[in-house]
Amino acid sequence: MPRDLFGNVTRPFAGVGARSRYTVPLSLAAHTLVVAAVVVVPLVASDALPALRSRLELSLITPVVPPEPPRPRVARAPDTAVAANPDAAPVVAPTGVAPEPTWQRDTSLEVNDGPDIMGGIDNGIEVLAPPPPAPPPQLEPVRVGGAIAAPAKTHDAAPIYPAIAQAARVQGVVIIQATIGVNGQVVDAAVLKSIPLLDEAALAAVRQWRYTATRLNGQPVAVVMTVTVNFQLR
Repeated sequence: MPRDLFGNVTRPFAGVGARSRYTVPLSLAAHTLVVAAVVVVPLVASDALPALRSRLELSLITPVVPPEPPRPRVARAPDTAVAANPDAAPVVAPTGVAPEPTWQRDTSLEVNDGPDIMGGIDNGIEVLAPPPPAPPPQLEPVRVGGAIAAPAKTHDAAPIYPAIAQAARVQGVVIIQATIGVNGQVVDAAVLKSIPLLDEAALAAVRQWRYTATRLNGQPVAVVMTVTVNFQLR
């Protein structure tokens, strides 16, 4: 009885389990062979694969254009004879000197032969008068002082006292720089010391003054001098 109970433990089992021990290795080997046949064989046999195109071939179709039909020829009109221009320059060298036409002759340039030409006087020739002498150069105005004496006043004009200055009780001395021309007249005047209410009256009076002419090396010159106009209430 104990032999029957423990007999399966002491002796190896020789049934279905013995066959399953070789089934797994065989299955793995069979799958490996199948994968190798599917993957490796195509890679090895690469010569049998179709070759890839290295570039794209493009074929263009050029349309055929029919030739242009010939153009009709236009008959050219015969050249008409052009009349010769009498004023055109000659193309052939002249054989001699032709006399000048009368209508092209300038009689004002003709010179009469005779003894009058030898003497330097000809009838009909106008003798030109010599040009007038050039005026002496104008000298710049010189300032009074040193060897230049102040000119003497020959005509005086009193200033007109402005009414507004009298009402405002404004008085004083206006100093003016005057330029005396070669003829003794005041040609320019400018205020150096100003009194606003009296400047215009002072300038109007100075422009009426007259002086003697001033000379430098015997030649009249303009001078610049300072004058004063005194305004005083009485």
